[in-house]
Amino acid sequence: MLPDTALLNHDRLHNLMADAELDVIVATSPENVTYMSGFWALPQWIRRGPQAYVLWPGPGHVEPEIITSSSTLDLLADQKIWVSNIRRFGSFHLDRDPDAALDPTTQRLVDQMGTPDNADGLAALVTGISEAGLASARIGIDEIGLLPGQMEKLREHLPEAKFTPAATLLRKVRAIKTPEEIARLARVADITECSIRAALKIAREGVSEIELARAFHARTVADDAVPVLGCIGFGERSALPNVQPSERKLARGDVIRFDVGGRYGHYRADIARIATFGEPRGDVRRYHRALLKGVERACELIRPGVRVSSIFEAAVETVRREGIAHYRRSHVGHGIGIDGYDAPALTATSDEVLEAGMVLCVETPYYELGRWGLQVEDMLVVRSDGAERLMATSGDLIEVEP
Repeated sequence: MLPDTALLNHDRLHNLMADAELDVIVATSPENVTYMSGFWALPQWIRRGPQAYVLWPGPGHVEPEIITSSSTLDLLADQKIWVSNIRRFGSFHLDRDPDAALDPTTQRLVDQMGTPDNADGLAALVTGISEAGLASARIGIDEIGLLPGQMEKLREHLPEAKFTPAATLLRKVRAIKTPEEIARLARVADITECSIRAALKIAREGVSEIELARAFHARTVADDAVPVLGCIGFGERSALPNVQPSERKLARGDVIRFDVGGRYGHYRADIARIATFGEPRGDVRRYHRALLKGVERACELIRPGVRVSSIFEAAVETVRREGIAHYRRSHVGHGIGIDGYDAPALTATSDEVLEAGMVLCVETPYYELGRWGLQVEDMLVVRSDGAERLMATSGDLIEVEP
């Protein structure tokens, strides 16, 4: 039984493994390693190359196992993980004062450093699979985190095993959130809304995008989250889809576009809000209202069993009918969780169907180069009777007094 704080949707994982006739699944990407074990391997998250794995056998086999570099054992000793079996690889030297009393975290690190090591990550993974009696098993492997050539080496060292790609399967597992995941997503949504308010408190004529971004991220950090997404643009720069804050100064009548979110307890927020500095110019109010209506209509339709393509069609058609006749989009949202773009993708061509427990970002951005960018984006949970918003604020246009 996993603890209540576990992120992993244990039953869904085992059901999908059974459907795919898998004996074991191996997580390799940072998102899936953390999701399946609670282990956040810092080197794996901040750069490409470092390896960490979770070996997760199906019911009736041995217990799951984390495989990681000796250099990351301090993280394992200091984190709340729910996989107790650890296999390390590679050498890493730590000095120790023999007379010093050790705190519990350091003692766990010392104990783990005393276990046998393996030459490298792949050798450790092969050994773990073999010792689990799975050398001839059907193995689902998350191919995303492997380095070039590693899949071929696995097949060479385990010639009787049958490997099948499993990144898509794990993405499907992650689509349905546990109560703990939803709680973390609700918290980071709240943090992001508070950070937007903190940024707007300093909005005045002559303040720069960078200064607003600094206020936004400072509040995010103060609330124990980590800055990740900070697209904040004024006026004509708000029309740049991935705008990064610059020295552009705020002027009366400017649109201020926020497409922002932090990370809290490994979980992401992605929220968009629009403010104007003073009275909105031109068609801003009418266009923004159309975009808001599109999000609201999508939310009205959300419930288990609805095809995501239907959500896309309803959102786009509503925006067109309400005032932007030429409106076009490739998607109107996506799942969110430990990854910023979890399943499902709310596109016209998707065959995915909504399920209870999915957490979605529903959005209707509009970018008009040379003028402004407008966007409404909300986070919500798919419940059995419809959508439950994780937002305390509405997507209404915010007018900031000069």
